Order: sequence, then C-alpha cells, then structure tokens
Amino acid sequence: MELFENLPNPDQNLLPIDGTVNYFGKVFDKDETDYLFINLLKNIEWKNDEAIIFGKKIITKRKVAWYGEEKFNYTYSKITKVALKFTPELSLIKNRVEAMTGQKFNSCLLNLYHDGSEGMAYHSDAEKDLKKNGVIASLSFGAERKFSFKHKESKERVDVFLENGSLLVMKDETQTHWLHRLPPTKKVLSERINLTFRQIDEKI
Repeated sequence: MELFENLPNPDQNLLPIDGTVNYFGKVFDKDETDYLFINLLKNIEWKNDEAIIFGKKIITKRKVAWYGEEKFNYTYSKITKVALKFTPELSLIKNRVEAMTGQKFNSCLLNLYHDGSEGMAYHSDAEKDLKKNGVIASLSFGAERKFSFKHKESKERVDVFLENGSLLVMKDETQTHWLHRLPPTKKVLSERINLTFRQIDEKI
C-alpha cells in the first residue's frame, strides 16, 4: 500500500493495524531547512556507525551521532553509545517537535546518508534503553527518500516519501508489531540527514 498521492494529514494513521504512525509533512520552511541542514552537516560530531554481527565488528559508510539532555547510554547492534550534549540547533529542533507533538524527548539519534546507496535494513526500535511503547519523532533534512514499514506477522507493507524538512511520528505499539527500513536507491545522489528524537527510560 503506497501513500504518496494525498497531502499530509498529521491526524491520519498510516498503519492499518497494531500501531500508530503520523506524517506531518514539511514542518520547517525552506530557509530554516537549508540553514539547519548545513549546520547539522558541519557541527554534529559524525562518526561511522558500528555493529557487531556474528561476533565481527562491522563499520558502515553511513555516519551517526548520539545526543541527549544527559550522558545517556544507548545500546543497539551490541554497541553502546554515550550521549553528547544537545547543540543549540538540536534544542531548537527538539522544542519545535515537542510543541507539534505534545511529547517530551530527552535524546536524539542522528544518521547521515551520503547518497541513495546507503540505507537501513528492516528493524524495530525497541531497545531496552527506550521507554516501552514510547514516541519516536523522525525528522528529515536533505534528499527525499522512501521509508517502508512491514508488519512482522502479516508482512503487509506501507511506504511513504519523507520530504526535506518533514516530520514523521511513530508511537503506541508500532515498534512491537512493525519493522521499518530506508531502502537503498540509485536515484538519489545527494545527502540526507535524519534525526530521531527518542525517550530514554531514565528509571533504568
């Protein structure tokens, strides 16, 4: 099922069952988007991501960064990251997202994809560090890319294009029942920065 044709409706749930995904479309104007993209590209402490797969450390072309209100630990793919302090621009973006969603976020995982050859395989964000059934707010800057959801049991799929300056929100039981991915493509030749604001469970 593809949802490319209609204008974004943030009240519409893109998932047919077992979770909630809302797409707000563009939430920053062009000048803001251009400024933030350049700022994030230059001022975030980007590093190639690492993962341990079958006991072997893999280093990706894709770069990542982990920021937070405190030095939160976040472990995925058997690698633990320690959060850096939010930059002024990340705090600005976080405040905008919180105002639009009515949610509070204390951390942000950033991804830098240099072109369409870099993507992300199907996965769910249900690590033990995160608040169970918490909200994840995903912002996109730069190249427009397709984003795909797949139900873990029925295999039903939902695709949406993430525009430059746009916001997608995943919540409720989405991470329990759905996988998501950023499929690679030969059509995209420019960079995309993705910010996923998250809720680290401070009780852990």
